[in-house]
Amino acid sequence: MTRAKIIFIILIAIIVGIQYVDVEISNPPVTGDIEAPMAVKTILQKSCYDCHSNETKWPWYSKIAPVSWFIADDVNEGRKSLNFSYWERLTTDKQQKLLLEIIEEIEKDEMPLGAYTLLHPGARLDLMQKEVLKKWLKE
Repeated sequence: MTRAKIIFIILIAIIVGIQYVDVEISNPPVTGDIEAPMAVKTILQKSCYDCHSNETKWPWYSKIAPVSWFIADDVNEGRKSLNFSYWERLTTDKQQKLLLEIIEEIEKDEMPLGAYTLLHPGARLDLMQKEVLKKWLKE
């Protein structure tokens, strides 16, 4: 066997093997949600909920390692920093703080993440959507 074939077989074995590394991709129960007008809610669901709620739509590639590891990590980090599915559990002060952070993230074009919008271009916020969100968030 040539060296190239051996390397190829080893790579295939590694790719197959890493598929057995368990990564949790789940949606815990939704216990509450942020109250917002339908226009705002639609924007949040389209652009934010995959990472910031328990209503993540897990695409087929989220079950294939090593991509699954990155997606699961992004969702877990997103849910840790802000989870709309637990909004009602937060104190009013914490809600206000998060609303201000959302405005800041939108104004800096830091959310949704660029890596996410590459695969989900419909999640990009246009100027009108940003204005709708900022107006509502400042109320």
